[in-house]
Amino acid sequence: MRLPIAAGLATGAVALTLYPLFKGGLWFGTGLVTLLTITGVGVLASRFTLDRRLVAPVQLVALWLVLTWMFAGDHLWWWILPGRDSAIALWLLLGEGFEDIQRYAAPVPAEEGIALLTAGGIGLIAILVDLFAVRLRRAALAGLPLLALFSVPAAVVNDPIAWPVVVVAALGYIGLLLSDGRERVGQWGRAVLVRRSHRAATTAAPGTYRVDSMPFRLSGKRIGFAAIALAVLLPALMPTLQPDPLFGFGVGNGSGEGGNSITIPNPVAGMRGQLTQQVNATVLTYSDSDRQPHYLRLWSLDEFDGQEWGMTAPRGRPEDRVSEGPLPAPPGLGPSVPVNRVTSRITISEDISRLNFLPLPYPATRIEVEGDWRADRSTLMVFSTREEARGLSFQVVSDLPQPTPELLERAGPPPADIVDRYLEVPATLPREIVELTKEVTRGASSPYAKAVRLQKWFTEDGDFTYSLATRGQSNSALVDFLLRDRTGYCEQFAAAMAIMARVLDIPSRVAIGYTGGRPIEGGFQVGTHDAHAWPELYFQGVGWLRFEPTPSGGLGQGTASPPGYSEPPPVTPDEEDGASPTASASAAPESSAGATDAAAGRRNPRELDPDFGGAPVELDEGTPLAAQIGIGVAVLLLIALIPAAWRAVTRMRRRRSWTSPPAPADVAGSAASASAGAVAAGGRGGGWSAVHAAWAELCDVLYDLGMARQASESPRALARRLTEQYELEPEAAAAVHRIARAEERLRYARTPGREAPRRDDIRRVRRALAATVSRRRRVRAVLAPPSTLRRIRGLGEKILDGFDRLENLRLRRRVPGPAPQGSIDSDRVLTRTGR
Repeated sequence: MRLPIAAGLATGAVALTLYPLFKGGLWFGTGLVTLLTITGVGVLASRFTLDRRLVAPVQLVALWLVLTWMFAGDHLWWWILPGRDSAIALWLLLGEGFEDIQRYAAPVPAEEGIALLTAGGIGLIAILVDLFAVRLRRAALAGLPLLALFSVPAAVVNDPIAWPVVVVAALGYIGLLLSDGRERVGQWGRAVLVRRSHRAATTAAPGTYRVDSMPFRLSGKRIGFAAIALAVLLPALMPTLQPDPLFGFGVGNGSGEGGNSITIPNPVAGMRGQLTQQVNATVLTYSDSDRQPHYLRLWSLDEFDGQEWGMTAPRGRPEDRVSEGPLPAPPGLGPSVPVNRVTSRITISEDISRLNFLPLPYPATRIEVEGDWRADRSTLMVFSTREEARGLSFQVVSDLPQPTPELLERAGPPPADIVDRYLEVPATLPREIVELTKEVTRGASSPYAKAVRLQKWFTEDGDFTYSLATRGQSNSALVDFLLRDRTGYCEQFAAAMAIMARVLDIPSRVAIGYTGGRPIEGGFQVGTHDAHAWPELYFQGVGWLRFEPTPSGGLGQGTASPPGYSEPPPVTPDEEDGASPTASASAAPESSAGATDAAAGRRNPRELDPDFGGAPVELDEGTPLAAQIGIGVAVLLLIALIPAAWRAVTRMRRRRSWTSPPAPADVAGSAASASAGAVAAGGRGGGWSAVHAAWAELCDVLYDLGMARQASESPRALARRLTEQYELEPEAAAAVHRIARAEERLRYARTPGREAPRRDDIRRVRRALAATVSRRRRVRAVLAPPSTLRRIRGLGEKILDGFDRLENLRLRRRVPGPAPQGSIDSDRVLTRTGR
């Protein structure tokens, strides 16, 4: 009955990888109940030897019953029996689940239809695994349905799966293979080693021998654990995988040399990965009716949790397919706002991969594109859960707002739904950022004036420097960016302005996409270096408008450009009086050279700075490929030298105990205990612990040099063999005999005596023996000492033995039977068992 349980555990372990697809725990609870039901049926079928051809149909019936009880319980007869009404309810809920899957992007909300699909899918996978592994005894084939289940989150979710979950899933499959192998070795006729002991003799049935499958299971476990460890740890040592795969399983950030394939695991990481590529690979080309460059937005991030900006899962209803007609109306855009209608033809590069959102000018009103693409009503992001944008060519019509400053000055308060979603500020936001925001916009009378003041502070008055060095978006990173170094790239500029806008009660979000690119014949070309982030601010009657706080041109984001409506600063009474509200807020960041900067005055970030090598921009070229390879090689060498370091530490620890013979008081006090085989504990500067330390070091030296002590050799016999076989010089021979006699007397003599190894005995013996072996053996003894490798191997075997003990746990203790007559007492017997 172990094999059905192992099959259920393997399915459950792989099902854990589904966690990125869902919000809440409804899927987990229903999936767990379903899995327990299928596993329970499998266990009962094995217990009562049900025909294997009937097990799968019985499990399917059980799956239908448990799903009906969980999801259509209100339609059961007498709350127990399913009927026509429950079947119809289950079918309708199944259809809702399919619609919800097409409507939502991962992670999907906790809808009953989606939970029904998930539980049913887990149940079907569990039935297939039980069929292959238990009924057909093809455990290896059971990996196919498990692989299909594992591939679902890997294909749907762009973010990496946590490596501990992957390890658990791999262990589940390895456990299934081991359980299958154990039953095969234990039941079928095969030449195996039988271990005979008193316990085996007393627990085995009369006239039978117990087949010991431990060697086979131990080998399988070693292979399995080694494969999992290499799969998880080896990618972490590869220099091109960033972030560290230990904390993001096998997903890189796209940086490094070579290749034009563009993978976007998440908006922010994907953007920076493209900006730091050394090759400016082409992402798309486009042409438009007004022959002007336009920003192309992919994602809209609306949630800030104090650590990073995130995106609410977009919703694409069937009626919001772009092929059905015009897109939903842009939120907040009134009929009185003048617009510039632009028709664009956009062609995505064939080299881009895993892009399920369309880059579009905002706001788009109509799209002609092949495939199932849908628009999110609140953000107008256009996405697909089935299609990819690679190689796609489509036409889009956009109505670009052209508001005047006077119109923006008269903008009214935002509606409640906009306030609730786009004005949320984490309670942990540092007070310094709030005070700085109010200081920068002091004197601005309207939300529009405050927004323009913020943009001008970032691009001119604030003395910011553009740099691709990673800074992050967390509260501490924002404090560093705004109050200290004031150095970052578009991610920091956009995130900081969006947060500061929310502090000023201006609804805001962060958009990520591409700038307009550079002109080419017939249109514009957008490359990876044009990846960009910018804030979008909401004004009632006009809607969402783009602002540009990131410096542009040669000293900033090369193709970035501020929109026309954001450049003319509004004139306020305070400014007419000559007040400069940004004077104090735009002071140079805190540094050790603050006095020098104050004396030199404020520097325009667009001017060349001779003290900064001609430009204020810090270009982060990333780690060169040669350096990455060097780092990887260095890490591998450090790992390879771990056994040598372990051996050195052990030798130093033992060397502290090597001293002169103990004082008479120590000898007298230890004589009684020595006769019983105990060691008289001496202090650090004396005591018979030095004898054992010297003896242990001698045994390790012999093992490292290939002269290992035989198990039957006494200390005296070992010393005699070494002296005669290797023709040691008198001093070395005396040293090895001193070590052997001291160990022998400490073990067996009534009085250990006062003779103990000298401090240089081990060194003299090691040099003498090393001179008798080859240079290769000596180098190995230093760099990869076999004695340390033996200890590491023993530690691994102890860990595997621990798993064996867990496997052998029983709920009830078996009553030992009488010992069979004529039982065999030999340690190992070679036999052949039959079924």
